[in-house]
Amino acid sequence: MNTEEGIVLLVNKPLEWTSFDVVNKLRYILHTRKIGHAGTLDPLATGLLIICAGKMTKQIDTFQAQEKEYTGTLVLGQTTPSYDLETEPTTAVDTAGITPTQVKQAAQAFVGNIEQVPPAHSSIKVGGKRAYDMARKGKAVELKPRAVEVREFEITNCRFPEVDFRVVCSKGTYIRSLAHDLGQKLGVGAYLSSLCRTRIGSFTLDQAETLEQIQRRFADQPLPVQPQDP
Repeated sequence: MNTEEGIVLLVNKPLEWTSFDVVNKLRYILHTRKIGHAGTLDPLATGLLIICAGKMTKQIDTFQAQEKEYTGTLVLGQTTPSYDLETEPTTAVDTAGITPTQVKQAAQAFVGNIEQVPPAHSSIKVGGKRAYDMARKGKAVELKPRAVEVREFEITNCRFPEVDFRVVCSKGTYIRSLAHDLGQKLGVGAYLSSLCRTRIGSFTLDQAETLEQIQRRFADQPLPVQPQDP
């Protein structure tokens, strides 16, 4: 290992951990302050998180800009303010009239270069404050649409009201918004119930390690990256 050049770690982020939680844990394991992640994952999402330490922190923007792939499940017939299970779902509406073909056709409407409104419960700053902080206090949050690219939106299984999917998309795409917007298009609403990031660029989830595996690997290497700044 070339410690002078720093390192890149592929982490399988646990459920309910924030990306910052993972960075903090690895800061302790690697004995360095020079560390960061290349693309946030929501606490309720799992999967691939790229961590850069030492001189490799200079590559964070490069990794962050790469194409992402996700798999997940959405629930039709209900919505939530956060577009996921962070907040309580509304009362379910009847989805009996929805067919798998309709879901697949609706998903194709979101393939390509699209304008997407991020969830109010997101880390985007509005007037210097995080949108999710305002939303959690019940304050109205107005976010502007953003241009993103969805290269693939594949419906892989329908077990109504649950729908499994796979998405390949650009940086900045909110899968929660994609699930919400699909529900709106079908006229019954939807929220994201689970999400896993399976790929960033050429890096895949099957290459990733758990935090426990990383801790064991570095147990005998107390200073694997550059020393702390003075």
